[in-house]
Amino acid sequence: MVRQRNTTFEALLTEFGYTHTELAELVNRTAEDAFGKPTQCTDRHVRRWIAGEVQWPWARYLLPLQEIFGRSPEAMGFVPRKTSRVPAPPRRRPAPVKEPRPVRRREFIAVGLAAALGLDAIPSAGRLGSGDVERVRAIVPALYNYDHALGGGALHEVAAQALHQVHHALNHCTYGERIERALYAAVGDLAASAGWFAYDAGRQQAATGLYNEALQAGMLAGDGMLQARVWSNLAMQARLLDRDQEALRIGRAAVETRQAKADPWLMALLHCRQAVGHARIGDRVRAERSLARAETAYERGRGEPAAWLSFLTPAEITGLAGAAHQALGKYGRAQQLTADALDMLDPRFERNRVYYRLQRAQALLDGGDVEHAAAEAGDAVTMAARVRSERVRDRITGLRQQMRHHAHVPAARDFLEQTRGTGA
Repeated sequence: MVRQRNTTFEALLTEFGYTHTELAELVNRTAEDAFGKPTQCTDRHVRRWIAGEVQWPWARYLLPLQEIFGRSPEAMGFVPRKTSRVPAPPRRRPAPVKEPRPVRRREFIAVGLAAALGLDAIPSAGRLGSGDVERVRAIVPALYNYDHALGGGALHEVAAQALHQVHHALNHCTYGERIERALYAAVGDLAASAGWFAYDAGRQQAATGLYNEALQAGMLAGDGMLQARVWSNLAMQARLLDRDQEALRIGRAAVETRQAKADPWLMALLHCRQAVGHARIGDRVRAERSLARAETAYERGRGEPAAWLSFLTPAEITGLAGAAHQALGKYGRAQQLTADALDMLDPRFERNRVYYRLQRAQALLDGGDVEHAAAEAGDAVTMAARVRSERVRDRITGLRQQMRHHAHVPAARDFLEQTRGTGA
């Protein structure tokens, strides 16, 4: 049989954000945690599956792969031999509480990611060098690959664990002045990211503490870009807590920093968030001006943004414009912009896709189209089972409360029944 590359399986790794090593670790942990039988999967096995050298893996690998991706072997691109069959799962170890598969999958990913981040390679004693700094810097891009798909609820504890281990190295190792500044910049990047994951998970007190830690690290490192980023996140948190004027003041301070002005990606995001803030207090002129400035700044962007800004695509710019129009009460325009954002959104941004579908449902509902709003919201709730984001849950809760006023409409009644007992 001619060897043929398994592009379907390769695309799955890209969609879920796995490296070969990360997937191998997750296969091993999934096998042991779910079935009580460890495997010896390595990155070499994964490479052979992708290359088509192995077209039908052994059962001990197929079972965890089915558990991780929720797909049959054929749907993962594997080709059965004449004698091949899908193996029956072994008897599971008894568990006190049976959890639904999506939750279990997130836990496996968190456990696998903690190992895949390579935290054990960070020294706990001795002298730190540039290679150690690079190991710390590599943690944040790895975390964001998962955040886009899973949401902060699946990651904030992993990020906190990583930050704790890096702090141990800072306090128990020796290093020169140049390495010290680089380490504090990397620690600040990690703390700001951990703060974002906690924010998305609804842990606002933890998020505030992590943001303050990131600001301090940014000052010690002399990293103005990091400080502007944290100010932006603090503004977003203030808005979540209904402190709109405070959010605008913090956002304005971030926009005025020299570092933000030098980075078109960051400037575009800041202006988008300011637009939503102005819209929330009813200032249409400033909101539209900020949206125009965001587009201008984004067009100046060249190359690739920082890892934490990898979500900032034309889809995100459009979706935030939809949020601003929603806050201004321009529901038809908000619905159209959000629909456009969803059409443009890359599949890997699963959490944002759920969020924007809920935003579109809100615009439809506020515009009086209850039937289509309920259908959109129902689809979003189905997708939301795969992510862990308190912001998403809050939007579902808000929609559910409003739908109660339209319970006489069959579609709204179906949505209320669908979300009954979900905790929303």
